[in-house]
Amino acid sequence: METDLTEDQTRCLRCVAGMMIPASAAFGVPGADEDRIFADIVGSLGRDAPQVKQALLRLDAAAGGSFADADLARREQAASALRAQGGAPLLALSRAVAQAYYRDDRVMRSLGIEVRPPFPRGYTVEQGDWSLLDPVRERPAFYRRAP
Repeated sequence: METDLTEDQTRCLRCVAGMMIPASAAFGVPGADEDRIFADIVGSLGRDAPQVKQALLRLDAAAGGSFADADLARREQAASALRAQGGAPLLALSRAVAQAYYRDDRVMRSLGIEVRPPFPRGYTVEQGDWSLLDPVRERPAFYRRAP
């Protein structure tokens, strides 16, 4: 899915993604600003794009100009201000970066997770205690049945 991020927004997003999840030589994984992962972030913004753009605007405002062009101290202050402000823009930005990062094969391998789709083989799910649902089953219906 294509987004309509401006060049400045793209630079800002790459910068903040790298701050959120930096590369780790110890674990042998790239940062979220690495080309392949970053392309996935941008390409999969989807419904989060407007909120992510709002977060990027907030970062620029908190940095007093272009977040991507600010020095490290100013970027860290701006990122702290965005975290303190919270809300839907921060949630959308965090979700976009984390989801794309943890889809990357290199990251999955570093976590010891087999790189494969969940279907058709599926995953084994430990069975829980189904009796926990008994109070729900015993409760009278509180909805209107569809015709």
